[in-house]
Formats: sequence, structure tokens, C-alpha cells
Amino acid sequence: MMSCSHIDTLAASLQPPKVSQQVHREECTLCFDGQDDPEGVLVCLQCFNGGCFGEGRRHAFLHYEKTGHALGVVIKRTRKEPTKRDSSEPPLKKLAITAPSDDELYSYSTSLRCFACSTPGEAIHSEDQRVTAVVEGIMKAMSSAQQSEVKAWEEEILACEHTLTLQQEPAIAPGSVPSQCSHCELTSNLWLCLTCGLANCGRQQFGGIGGNGHALQHYKETGHGVGVKLGTITPEGTADIYCYICDDAKVDPDLAVHLGTFGIEVLGQIKTEKSMTELQLEHNLKFDFSMTGDDGRELEPVFGRGMTGFRNLGNSCYINSVMQTLFALPRFRERYYSDNALNHLQICENPLPASCLECQMLKLGDGLLSGRYSHRAKLPPPSQSDFDASQEPPKFQEGIKPSQFKALIGKGHEEFSTMRQQDSEEFLQHLLTRLRAEAKRQGRTEDTEPTNILRFGMEQRLQCGECRRVGYKVDEVDLASLPVEATELGVTEEGKKIWKEVQLEESLDALTAPEALTDYACASCGKKVHAEKTTKFATFPDLLVLHMKKFQLVNWMPTKLDIPVRVPEHLTLDKYLGRGRQAGEQELDVDAPTSESQHRVSLRPASGMPEFNATAMSQLEAMGFPTVRCQKALLATGNSDAELAMGWLFEHMEDPDIDSPIKSVAASGAASSEPSAEQIATISDMGFTGNQARKALRQTDGNPERAIEWLFSNPDDPGEDAAAPAPASDKKGDVGGSSEVPANYRLKAFISHKGPSVHSGHYVATIRQPQADIPGESERPDEWILFNDEKVVRAPEAGGEEMRSLAYLYVYERV
Repeated sequence: MMSCSHIDTLAASLQPPKVSQQVHREECTLCFDGQDDPEGVLVCLQCFNGGCFGEGRRHAFLHYEKTGHALGVVIKRTRKEPTKRDSSEPPLKKLAITAPSDDELYSYSTSLRCFACSTPGEAIHSEDQRVTAVVEGIMKAMSSAQQSEVKAWEEEILACEHTLTLQQEPAIAPGSVPSQCSHCELTSNLWLCLTCGLANCGRQQFGGIGGNGHALQHYKETGHGVGVKLGTITPEGTADIYCYICDDAKVDPDLAVHLGTFGIEVLGQIKTEKSMTELQLEHNLKFDFSMTGDDGRELEPVFGRGMTGFRNLGNSCYINSVMQTLFALPRFRERYYSDNALNHLQICENPLPASCLECQMLKLGDGLLSGRYSHRAKLPPPSQSDFDASQEPPKFQEGIKPSQFKALIGKGHEEFSTMRQQDSEEFLQHLLTRLRAEAKRQGRTEDTEPTNILRFGMEQRLQCGECRRVGYKVDEVDLASLPVEATELGVTEEGKKIWKEVQLEESLDALTAPEALTDYACASCGKKVHAEKTTKFATFPDLLVLHMKKFQLVNWMPTKLDIPVRVPEHLTLDKYLGRGRQAGEQELDVDAPTSESQHRVSLRPASGMPEFNATAMSQLEAMGFPTVRCQKALLATGNSDAELAMGWLFEHMEDPDIDSPIKSVAASGAASSEPSAEQIATISDMGFTGNQARKALRQTDGNPERAIEWLFSNPDDPGEDAAAPAPASDKKGDVGGSSEVPANYRLKAFISHKGPSVHSGHYVATIRQPQADIPGESERPDEWILFNDEKVVRAPEAGGEEMRSLAYLYVYERV
């Protein structure tokens, strides 16, 4: 171990990591080499970036060359001998998921490096207390991956004004707490109103927990907003508390006092029912896909280039399935796994690769396609502290952990920044928006980006039933959401509903079928009339994503239906091509003012109003939501997706101003305060212009988080003080895709989901996986591969009939 002459000079600038700083000590920020590898991971003592020494990469040296940060500590981790659980130990009682600490599982070693020395690869010695303090701080700090994983199983629940200022009005005698719902015969899943003491059943819960929503009904009838779930009360004074006014789980600091009003002694309570968190965790864990084929044989694990699995971070399977699908496409592989793409690592101006989306996409490309990380797991999963060494070795991979990518892609997003399960279709839309914004920031055009293969146009044609004038509009979209007809055939012995099979072509027919509008306000006629709206393909994309809308409202909760869909291997879309304006058709002036104050459905909004997504508006109104609520939901969620807007509606149904008219853009702009320079600068730091930041803040009442989301949803908007955009037209040239026929497609992949809601359960991807387009791979026949997180196996023929019929997203390549 050599001495270093640079210590005294360099140590003066060192400070231990703060709680808010990310410490990347688990793995390199540019590849998935980490502390378990023989070379370990080098953590910079100045910015706490993680780098590797891997042959041909040497990202630790690259970090020094770009930043000049010379001092680092190499961290290596080795697994301790696994221990068996003593038979005399009492059984585990906690239902929540726990994991042993790293110190219980691993031994660590550290050594210092100085890149400014003549032999930077050798370890150096230092007795400087400043260096020692920084190294100790790095080892004690929660790593960036751990910060995310903690959130996966812990949800911060706080008190609210309604629990803190609760006024009790007992309607029952002390000690006479009912054991049955006051509206039905249910005796479980009961919620005690902390205002009056009446007990009512909750909504249906995961795992078949019954409920008719009478607790919610009680709140609507009485205004009593806070309830406690009977059966979850513990002697420590904890329990499931729900505030219907906030529509969220809360904490009641005075629960013991409030329960005492009804004669309930907290110290005498025994927990008899699972909490909401336990039900959610149990639900997400039990949904898995069979690793056996139709013949009962286990599916064969596969390894190699393009066969690398993702480790599930808790609830990240929606990310895993989407990213596996995209990186199976030649355009994405070429863009993020080639010598030209890797040049970005040399010239990236961001000193912290974990904060650069381009770097993280390149990291995923290398991790998934290089084959370096696709090998059979050598160690048991870290959660199995009582692993028996006599057991058979693991059959599957450990998988790479997309921790840094997930943290970055979800930053600033209300949902994707959490560790809750999300919708894969919504995540795909969000990812495409972020990638396009990143490309624009770097000065690249959309035509050169792989996201361009998903772009196409949907033509909306509206014809007035009286004047017969016709209006056209072409919307740029990335996927087609198809309606799925739900026809119940009966129930199984277990009570599971059986649904009639639907042909995929039937859903396409339903999407493009004429829709009758009974109250369209025609500008030419000056009155409400009957009209007909038709949606067709204006252009066809190179990659067609079909989203199956398998949900309905059950007790005001979006519930996914397992409706089987017969999906063809090959698809021809010629008959769904829109014709555009035809000779002799008189144009319907959709911009002209009308005498009507509001339209139910229109191609353009009234003067001074924002432009609403007509397709999403139609879908929301078809569910029974009032027009003004639909408009507000779309404005709050980026004006792009009906399902996302529906989620917003459920969260804001009790807002006092939910039915108040929306102010016009002009009025709201005049009334709103001018965004501060600090707010504009904060958003501009993310790559947006000052004009874009200013407009986004005005559009969202000065809320920075909503402003960032608005920008990601409107990446092409030039912002305030820019030239006014050209009005929408019926031309097809700028929306992507091609109108050439024949439009023939072949099934490339499908993302399947198991569970009763798109926000819980489990996602997997089944992909037709050619290897010829991966550099260094010889051509071999196509085969279907199932990517179930870290379990990567050879799928049954054609991907498996049942899994294919119950998929949520279908991906077709144009041939």
C-alpha cells in the first residue's frame, strides 16, 4: 500500500455525505458492475458517484477525467455464511415484509485510491481524519438503492386536520360497539365512525375481502369523515384510520381517547384483521405467473445477450415489462447499445450520470444486451437469511436492479416517484414523453429517435346531422386504446366471473365505428343537433401498441376484468384507414363561436378554453362523469389519458369546487400571479426554456410539481412569449407514421397483467426475441421469451395461449 502526496491538498474540500445526498455505493452509475464483483465499486469522496474498473469500461477513471475528483474509496462486499433458523425459535408473527440488515448478511472491505498519483490503480494509505470521516459517512449512509427500497414497503401516513380536530357526537351507548354493518349483514371489514360510533362495511378489498361501501355511504349522508377499521386496533394504539374527506389513509394521535368515548379500551384490543398495508403487500406478492407450460413441465431458464432479467424493487414490474419490450426492438437497441451511442458517456456534461436520462438509458441497454449480467444466480436472495445451503442452487438469474433509472424517470411525477404499483400503459406514455423532452434538450430531431416508431395519427371526423358539414382533426398519438365488450357468462365454483371471449378485430371495429352525438352544438346551425363522430387511423406507425381497456367501475373503484381476447399473429389494418376530406364535403367551422355555453363533445373547445382531448373526454363522459369534472381531470393530468384522469376524479370527487365552471385561459392568465424568477429558474434547470417554465407555472396555478408534469405532457409547446401555434388541421404529414397500404403487422410482444386492478398485481412481458440485431450475436430462429422480472424463460409456443389472451398491451411490428 503506497503513500499519497495529494491527500493534504485534496482532503481540505471533503465533507461527509448529508442525509439528502445520494451515495452510490452499491453499483456503478454507468453500468451494473457493483460491490459484489471482484473489483468492487469506487465511490468518489467528493460527489459520492459510483464507478467501476471493468475491462473496457473503467467508468471510475472516466469520472475522474471529467470532474477532476481524484480521491475515492473502493468498496467490496462478500456474503457471510448463511444461518439456519433454530427450531426452538418462535414462529414469525409479523405479516409485513422484513429483511435482515446488510451487516447481518455481508462483510465489507474498503481501500482508498487516488487517480492523481502516478499509479492510480494501487491502494493508498491515509491517516487523515477528514478522509476517515468521509469514508465512515459513506459506509453509514443509506445508499441510493436503499432509499428507494425503503419506500417500497413503507408508506408515510400522517395526521390531517380532520383527525386532529375531530368532534365526537356518540350515537351509541358506551360499550355497545356493533359487530355488524348497520346497512347489511357483513361482520368483517367493518369501519367504526369515530364521530358517532356506528359501524359500516368498507369497500371490497384485495384477497376477496367483502364490502359494499356502506362506510363511504355513511360519510356522504352524515359528513362524518374519519373511521377506524375494527380488527386492526392494537394495544399500542395503532390501527387503520381513513379520512373520507381527504380520501386517504391517516393517523389519529388521539385514537385511544376517541375510542374511549365508545367504551373501547385500547389496551384490551387484539388485532384480528390484516391492515390495509398488509393486504396490499400480500396481494402484490401472491400474484405471479406460472413457470410451467401447458404440459406441466417447468419452463426452461435462458441466459445470454438480450436475456437479462430485472430484479423487482418491490412494485417495479410495470417498469420491467415495458423496458424489456422496448429493448427488444431493433431501433431502441441501435440507439442505446452501439459504439455511437456510447460516445455520449465521454462527452456528457452532467457530472452525475445518475441524474442524466441518456446515461441511464445507455446503462440499461448495456445491462440488458451485453450478456455480462445474464447468468445463474450464485447466492440466495438477500431476504432469505435462513437459507438452507443444502437446497438446490437457484435456477434463475439475480437480475439487474433498475434503481437509479426508476428514481430518475419518476422524479417530479406524483405517482411514478412513489414505490406504489402503477399502470404499465401510463408508464409507457410517461417514458416516451421524457425521452422526447431529453432529445429536444440535446437538440436532436424526433425523426432520428426510436420513439418515432410509435408515433401515428388518429383522424376524428365530425358531421352535423342537419347542415351535413364535416369537420376533421388529426391527433398525434403513441397507441390505440381499444374498448373491450364485457359479457358475463357465469361464475366458477370459486366465484370467479367467466367472460365471453372477444376477437381483437371486434375491438378495432368498435374503436372505428360511428358514434352518435345527441347534443352537439353546431356553429353553422347555431343550435344543438344530432351529429356523428368517427375515429379512424390517419397514418399507421412502424410499431403499433394496442391498449385493451379491460376495466369497469365497481363501488366507484376501477376494476380490471379478465376478459379473454383472441389475438391473431398477423393483423391488417387497411380497412381502418381514414379517407380525409372528400370532394364535395363542406367544411364545418369548429372555431366559430356558438350560442351554447358548453359542448358535450367537440373537435375544438369554446373560445378562451383549453383544448381537451376529445377521445378521453368521450371515454370519461361515457362512464357518467359530468363534463366540467372531465375537463378539470384532463387539465390536472396532462390532457392525454382517460385512465389517468379517472384516477384524479376519484381522488377529488369531494372537492368543494369540483363542479364550478372552469375559467377561460385568458381570464385565469390575467388573474394568476406572475411566476417568480426562482420558480422559473428551478424548472429551467431541468432543460426547459424560461418561456416554457413561465407558461407551465401559469397553467398550473404556480405549482412547480404540476408545472413539470405539464411540460412533460406538452414537450413541443414553445411557452409564453413565443409565436402562437398554428391551428390544428386535418393534414397527416406531421404526426408520424405512414398512410401507405397495405398495413400489415406481426405480433412482436405482449405485456400481461394478473390482478384485479391496474394499480396492483403483477406484470410480465412475453417477447418474440430475435438475436440477429444484437451486435456480436449470430442469427438464429425467433423464439418466444417470457420476462417475469429476474425469471427469464423460454415461453410456450406462441407465447402461451392463456397469457396471450389475457394481456393488457399488445405490440405489433409493421412488416
